[in-house]
Amino acid sequence: MTTPFPFTAVVGQDDLRLALLLNAVSPAVGGVLVRGEKGTAKSTAVRALSALMPEVPVVAGCRFSCNPSAPDPACPGGPHEAGAGTERPARMVELPVGASEDRLVGALDIERALAEGVKAFEPGLLADAHRGILYVDEVNLLHDHLVDLLLDAAAMGASYVEREGVSVRHAARFLLVGTMNPEEGELRPQLLDRFGLTVEVAASREPDQRVEVVRRRLAYDDDPAAFAARWADEEAAVRARIVAARELLPSVRLGDGALRQIAATCAAFEVDGMRADIVMARTATALAAWAGRTDVLAEDVRQAALLALPHRRRRNPFDAPGLDEDKLDDTLEQFSGEGDEDPDPDGPGGGGGGQPPQSDDGGPQGGDTAARPEAGESGEPQPSGAGSGEQQAVRAAEPFRAKVLSVPGIGEGAAGRRSRARTEHGRTTGARRPRGALTKLHLAATVQAAAPHQRARGRSGPGLVLRRDDLRQATREGREGNLVLFVVDASGSMAARQRMSAVKGAVLSLLLDAYQRRDKVGLVTFRGAAADVALPPTSSVDAAAARLESLPTGGRTPLAAGLLKAHDVLRVERLRDPARRALVVVVTDGRATGGPEPVALAGRAARLFAAEGIASVVVDCESGPVRLGLAGQLAGELGGTAVTLDELRADSIAGLVKDVQRRAA
Repeated sequence: MTTPFPFTAVVGQDDLRLALLLNAVSPAVGGVLVRGEKGTAKSTAVRALSALMPEVPVVAGCRFSCNPSAPDPACPGGPHEAGAGTERPARMVELPVGASEDRLVGALDIERALAEGVKAFEPGLLADAHRGILYVDEVNLLHDHLVDLLLDAAAMGASYVEREGVSVRHAARFLLVGTMNPEEGELRPQLLDRFGLTVEVAASREPDQRVEVVRRRLAYDDDPAAFAARWADEEAAVRARIVAARELLPSVRLGDGALRQIAATCAAFEVDGMRADIVMARTATALAAWAGRTDVLAEDVRQAALLALPHRRRRNPFDAPGLDEDKLDDTLEQFSGEGDEDPDPDGPGGGGGGQPPQSDDGGPQGGDTAARPEAGESGEPQPSGAGSGEQQAVRAAEPFRAKVLSVPGIGEGAAGRRSRARTEHGRTTGARRPRGALTKLHLAATVQAAAPHQRARGRSGPGLVLRRDDLRQATREGREGNLVLFVVDASGSMAARQRMSAVKGAVLSLLLDAYQRRDKVGLVTFRGAAADVALPPTSSVDAAAARLESLPTGGRTPLAAGLLKAHDVLRVERLRDPARRALVVVVTDGRATGGPEPVALAGRAARLFAAEGIASVVVDCESGPVRLGLAGQLAGELGGTAVTLDELRADSIAGLVKDVQRRAA
């Protein structure tokens, strides 16, 4: 068995370690979402936590980890009699991004259920994680329906499997931990809200701390067992502190004063719903227990707010995460004199906040607060071909709700909300023979296939004589996410401030739409003498928005170069993800200048898209009383549709077809 990196040997990341420990003390807090750049010990810290969890008493032989002192009466492996059991280490179960629904919640043997009436159930990862840790790396890349199932189980403490009238329920209470890199895409706000706490992590900018990180990692890689032995005492101390805090937790008093501070804080930051208040209350109580106190202090409420509120304040992916600490302090001070008086802060357990133990080398353990540079700030490569006519970037106009653009036909890409696709979830459209394991039974088709053979099979009773060949898989139609590739004209012809602001507002609106529909996005810009990939295809629409915001304008209009660069991006992306269909959105006034025969070159480049059947739409940015109609001509060459900025609005009177590519019959 691989020796995990010791939890107490993690350098820095104080907020991350504290959030994990609070959930270990009180799983009712609701789990942790860890957000941060790659290489910041997110996964290392989570995996290390499992070694600190106290051992779990279980009923011997129970596949669902029932507690012997209070076995689940509805356990599929029961009934169990209360009594002595056995103990085992707490499990840490990892949910892969590509896991199936059956792997997560478990699977029923449909054939045996129909033919024999037997509930033959194979437990899934939720059953394995019961009374342990369920870890989802890159949770933002997990399919939406799996995230829904996961968070529903975490909220209810149970998992339900329903198939064709056959149901199985089992307990599923676990510490849920998700990690994600925001550059790869965001979670939906309603899913963010289901995580109790969130932590932003970043690599330290202090050389001494970075040196210590490398030193410890190299020592661990050279001899994991010896390195773990060096930290055994610290690990044992933290493990004992978790046990003590769990025992103290029921005795912690949450006074009316602290409750009013919690309610006032949530109201001041305009947090939706009441979940934030409940999570803050549980977190503040766990902080007091972790500090060895039986009373909740104002500083516990403050720390709870910093962990429980930042991710609940975001209304869209472009909102900056975080909390205004000055406003938080003002709110807490305003309500500090109401309700119960705070006990002596120098009492048992010392000051509030309950920080994790310091490392033995005296090194800094505080979370790194160095600001991460925003995408598109200085240091980003500027588009090539910038001429002397380059103008400073202008801010985008206010975004609006955009019309729905979709790819024609039926695809088979990743689940999303844009274009029609054959998916595992959606409305049933037909039936077929299963390829591999049966997952979605089409009952009527199965009965219809078996009915003609009942006499030959010797059926004598009311039951249906079923064979494997009779089973039919339901085919379903839902929606998929697409690759929306923006090709934006940043030339001098687009440089008028009011005009470019409107163009950026339109693209920003489409980016918001792509976020809501679970698309990948990419950004190609062209101006001067060449085109650049400002953002390779990614699930992070906020990164695309940042690149767009810093986009300067000026120079000639190399339209052909922009289209050819977009074609290259799509070619590479098809190799990486052949099932994901693309939608190309060209934002231009249709002009082409620079080089020999720029218009003819642009036409030939556009016809490449039409020849390969790539769906496209041209957003016509031409303005003024005299219009040349060049964007419409470009759309014809692309085999796509042209729309004006006004027609792009969802509330526009002008209609906009959903399928953006029209072909002659």
